[in-house]
Amino acid sequence: MSSRLTREDVAKVAALARLRLSDEELDLFTEQLSKILGHADDMAALDLTGVAATAHPFGLINIVRPDVVTPSLNRDAFLSQAPDVQDFRFAVPRIVGEAP
Repeated sequence: MSSRLTREDVAKVAALARLRLSDEELDLFTEQLSKILGHADDMAALDLTGVAATAHPFGLINIVRPDVVTPSLNRDAFLSQAPDVQDFRFAVPRIVGEAP
């Protein structure tokens, strides 16, 4: 267990976060947080000279098909089937902002 994190430290942070922890929880969280901080110490001790910083550990590849322009459907044919059209668009009743 890390000597730099004490049970009292965990209790203080819990109090600041307005968390009520039992004695068992304080012991458990002190141990767990100490392990996490110990792991962070291990990571900080690594010699990363010459290692380029990365934003992601894996090479990301976009796997989508390329855009291809194709003829689209006839707008006038579809709009002719609509019950109401305004400004070359389907017109629908307004529902946002109305009271129930």
